[in-house]
Amino acid sequence: MAVSNIVCEWLRALGLGQYAESFLDNGYDDLEICKQVGDPDLDAIGVQNPAHRSKLLKSVRLLREKGAASVYFQLNDPKSLLSDNSDSLERDSSPLMLSELEALLQEQLKADGVCLTAHPYSTPILIDV
Repeated sequence: MAVSNIVCEWLRALGLGQYAESFLDNGYDDLEICKQVGDPDLDAIGVQNPAHRSKLLKSVRLLREKGAASVYFQLNDPKSLLSDNSDSLERDSSPLMLSELEALLQEQLKADGVCLTAHPYSTPILIDV
């Protein structure tokens, strides 16, 4: 039986779906946890291929920098998130085009029942007083 969640979809979009079960077995079952993945974690998960490790670590870094919403773009176009020109949309697009894109993304997230301000898409910030 194939297991599917956002982490599995993320890995499939990267072309690394063969690691989905290992990720889940090792407790990496949501994107917030996946933001913590590093070299030792990849060892535990069983990712030995250097190209796969590099691709995963780059995607984890982008996940940390851009947040979980970036995965929605990745699922629709894996090349867009992993390209070196990931900021080209901001440089080349008019403000109107960006606002239309933002509205489209918000609409899709709402249709999917995703609230990015709630777990597992965000982690509360704890303020030490």
